[in-house]
Amino acid sequence: MTAALVAGLIAGYGIAVPVGAVATYLVSLTARTSLRTGACAALGVATADGLYALLATVGGSALAAALRPVLVPLRWASALVLLALAARGALTAVRHYRAHRLATRSVPTPPTAARAYLALLGITLLNPTTVVYFAALVLGTGGTDAVHPLEQGVFVLAAFAASASWQLLLAGGGALLGRTLTGHRGRLATALVSSGVMTVLAVGMMV
Repeated sequence: MTAALVAGLIAGYGIAVPVGAVATYLVSLTARTSLRTGACAALGVATADGLYALLATVGGSALAAALRPVLVPLRWASALVLLALAARGALTAVRHYRAHRLATRSVPTPPTAARAYLALLGITLLNPTTVVYFAALVLGTGGTDAVHPLEQGVFVLAAFAASASWQLLLAGGGALLGRTLTGHRGRLATALVSSGVMTVLAVGMMV
């Protein structure tokens, strides 16, 4: 039981800690909206990680093999979504700056907590590399046949908790950033840097 808990925590942090386009978008979204919205978005990312951890423990190598043929299309879809988000964020920030408005939202209608949760859940689910990562960990410990359902549950919950704690930390950083950069120039710089990072990472996914 303890081994499953530790393995789940390590797996959750292992997939969550590397800063990628989704993490960058999460920080930027929280900075432009609120901590509540960012926290719900963070839980959306963690939910996706937890679902993939569950699928990996149940399906193991068979699931990883089934996903392998569609890895490239899904990677392109994820990259295109992130590029669209980056472009929209940058254009909106520039428009607000030129109008000399304090932009506290990236869209005319602020996203609700539920919308932020579902959006980040969907974006993260487009990344099938996560399930391959978890499947590799499960297989590396000797395969799924030797793992009891209770241990599988502990592993999945621990992976979700680890991912959620890190994503919430990122959301907290985004909220702090939003409170620090209160001027329209600061908001413009934040949006452009975030969009630039997201664009580079999305292009990297495609190549």
